Amino acid sequence: MKTSDLAPRSDSKHPLVALLSVASLALALAGAPAPSHAQRGELPDFTELVEKAGPSVVNIRTSERLKPNAADSEMNEQMQEFLKRFGIPAPNQRRGNPRGGEEDLPQRRGVGSGFILSADGYVMTNAHVVDGADEVMVTLTDKREFKAKLIGADRRTDVAVLKIEAGGLPALKIGDASKLKVGQWVMAIGSPFGFENTVTAGIVSAKARETGDFLPLIQTDVAINPGNSGGPLLNLRGEVIGINSQIYSQSGGFMGISFAIPIDEAVRVADQLRAGGKVKRGMMGLLPVDVSKDVAEAIGLGSKAQGALVSSVVAGSAAEKAGIEGGDVITKFDGKAIERAIDLRRIAAATKPGSKVSVQVFRRGAHKELSIVLAEASDDEPAKTEASPDSAGGNSLGLSVGEIGESQKKELKLRSGVRVEAAEGPAARAGLRAGDLILSVDNAEIGSVKQFQAQLAKLDKAKVVSMVVRRGDAVNIVLVKPEKR
Repeated sequence: MKTSDLAPRSDSKHPLVALLSVASLALALAGAPAPSHAQRGELPDFTELVEKAGPSVVNIRTSERLKPNAADSEMNEQMQEFLKRFGIPAPNQRRGNPRGGEEDLPQRRGVGSGFILSADGYVMTNAHVVDGADEVMVTLTDKREFKAKLIGADRRTDVAVLKIEAGGLPALKIGDASKLKVGQWVMAIGSPFGFENTVTAGIVSAKARETGDFLPLIQTDVAINPGNSGGPLLNLRGEVIGINSQIYSQSGGFMGISFAIPIDEAVRVADQLRAGGKVKRGMMGLLPVDVSKDVAEAIGLGSKAQGALVSSVVAGSAAEKAGIEGGDVITKFDGKAIERAIDLRRIAAATKPGSKVSVQVFRRGAHKELSIVLAEASDDEPAKTEASPDSAGGNSLGLSVGEIGESQKKELKLRSGVRVEAAEGPAARAGLRAGDLILSVDNAEIGSVKQFQAQLAKLDKAKVVSMVVRRGDAVNIVLVKPEKR
């Protein structure tokens, strides 16, 4: 067979071409799905979306009087008296008004964005947009301007709700942020640098991006600049799926990375603000940290790094009353699996204070079910700890340990443990140091120096030793790798 016989012919009478044409026609008649914008190489048209959503976006202007402190006030009065003697007006004083007044104080002004949450005048924006403002003005797209009342603001989530005296307003439809996909087109409307109703578009770059804040954020490449804060992030159906909140920038301008608060979280906060003016959060009273893969394997939790390691427990807290201890790994909270420490913080905070929930902990090689009644979030701090003067013992890991006195155990609320007197070799390389308190070794609780030495004697000298260690108020799991001999 010749090579030319393998090439498809352009002759429409060729049987194969005719067969393909008939197949294509059949698919079209059968209602085959049309190619997407990406498949056709086309970009979405945002014009209809802007016309529909634009009237729901508002411009927010704030002003804040700069109030002098007491020392400054006394100095200002003395300076004003001094200047008055020479007939010179004071800097914060109008001519003809020798004493001045609040209206003469300098003001700090700001600009932001927001959107209409309901037809009766509720507006959602960022908490940082209205933080410290003495006056908030909301301007609609039809140029009507209203003085807004702050219903409530939550700094932890950066969500605020305002109220203006107006009715029949065009509220935005709330979307479902959980259905967002990376690469999906989104659009933002806001007031960057004070320019009202500016439209920018881009794609979702990442979901549930951790930025160290209380909420996982939506990352996009939509151009967001100062003044965009509080404006809506919209999908192609015109539904708000986020509140533009942060930018990543070294210059203060757009650098291709911006973040939005998921709308489901924002609405949950807004509902509480509208109901009571504040957000009530559950509090366990402990400090959770992530569990590493090495720690998970060493303590028998499995090869997957999961759960939240309890680093410290606040005295008198809900966690202490529930029997949660430092060194526990919380694997489930109210039936929900805990993958990381931040999961525990968020789920617990979202639970109503006073609720009784089940907590699954992994302690010394076994799971245990506990019940906890959540308190309301506060600023309680853990109690301080001190070291004990008692000492004795020694071992092959480079550790010298001593007893913890009964009075100190009572003060620290410990049932057992030994104190590190000195750490060398493998122990020092693992990060142990004098003053640390060793609570357990390879899931075995340690009550005395004698018990500590007996436990080390039973261990496989070729394997890593896991220890639950308390330092100050924090509890962690330390892995000590013995030296090869």
